[in-house]
Amino acid sequence: MALIAAEEQWNQYRGPNADGTSAATGLPTKWSETENVKWRAPIRGKAWSSPVVWNQQIWLTTAPADGKELFAICLDRETGKVLHDVKVFDVASPQYCHDRNSYASCTPFVEADRVYVHYGVHGTACLDTKTGKVLWTRNDLECNHHRGAGSSPIVWQDLLILTFDGFDVQYVVALDKETGKTVWKTDRGFNYGTDNGDVMKAYGTPRVVEVGGQLELVSPSAGSTAAYDPRTGKELWQVKSGGMNAAGRPVVSKDTAFIGTADGGMHLFAVKLGGRGDVTGTHVNWKLAKGYPRYASPILVDGLLYMGNEQGIITCVDAETGEVKYQNRLGGLFMSSPVYADGKLYFFAEEGICHVIKPGPEFVSLAENKLAGGFMASPAIAGKALILRTKDAVVCVAE
Repeated sequence: MALIAAEEQWNQYRGPNADGTSAATGLPTKWSETENVKWRAPIRGKAWSSPVVWNQQIWLTTAPADGKELFAICLDRETGKVLHDVKVFDVASPQYCHDRNSYASCTPFVEADRVYVHYGVHGTACLDTKTGKVLWTRNDLECNHHRGAGSSPIVWQDLLILTFDGFDVQYVVALDKETGKTVWKTDRGFNYGTDNGDVMKAYGTPRVVEVGGQLELVSPSAGSTAAYDPRTGKELWQVKSGGMNAAGRPVVSKDTAFIGTADGGMHLFAVKLGGRGDVTGTHVNWKLAKGYPRYASPILVDGLLYMGNEQGIITCVDAETGEVKYQNRLGGLFMSSPVYADGKLYFFAEEGICHVIKPGPEFVSLAENKLAGGFMASPAIAGKALILRTKDAVVCVAE
């Protein structure tokens, strides 16, 4: 147990560094349905939330396809055995959810003794990780997601920060993580240039960074990308980046963030952090118009930015200049966000194929592996194992 406690905790969407990277070593390069599979745990329902890990526990959410019940599930990391299976909410009349989405797509955030689960407008809850007991709930935060929710919760200090970018309302709200009570709420207030709520919705997950002593909650959305003071919710700066349906989490390198706008707008852009007010014309360093991902987050390794999109194309870009180093069509559809560890990049396609790639300015394939079920959720890393959620199971892959 002492060895496990010393490891990184894959505690949130995109892991301990919020960017898909890990210091783990000894991860497998090759696997199949039978090779290097330590265990497989079937998961009922239809849900795209990614697994999170704290010591011996793996947490994830699920729901039936009709969204009328919302669950939190905890698995034993060593065996895949179900430790907790908690119905968190009953929903009498769920909002419409697009077939490509699910009623449990938001990834939990886990700490030593608490896990925070979020299902968009249908509810947010805090559970005790030892007992599975629900400690508090909120289901009074209004929003018409129009296609279903997708933004994951994050914890910063004593706050649980949630993002609601809907058809009707768009706001960021911070709750006291101990009680669930609202600490601050900031309406986006963007000029979308239209009354059509469909172009106001988004699915992004923010992250908190510090630049020059200034703390910034960098939050992609539709129409614009903004940064807020995480303590108060006050807007610090805004880029009129355009687009809608932004889903990726920002990637940060020193004083620069790399942000996608999904459909339309700048597509993928690099913005210098630390600004104030409208920084559209002063802080955007470069833009990428082709090869950007609509769904998956990019990943940064040694000054190179990698991304996989829904056309099955892997793009590698110089993070400093935006110069494209390569674009390689592998096929498949990348909804899942990639991870990096142990000198290897892992890209998981909806069709069930994982492409293992060597980082560098030229494309080098190390392996192609396939598991039945296919991938919508992003992977987690735990020790020397990959924790992979397929459409119907969680699979532990380790040598």
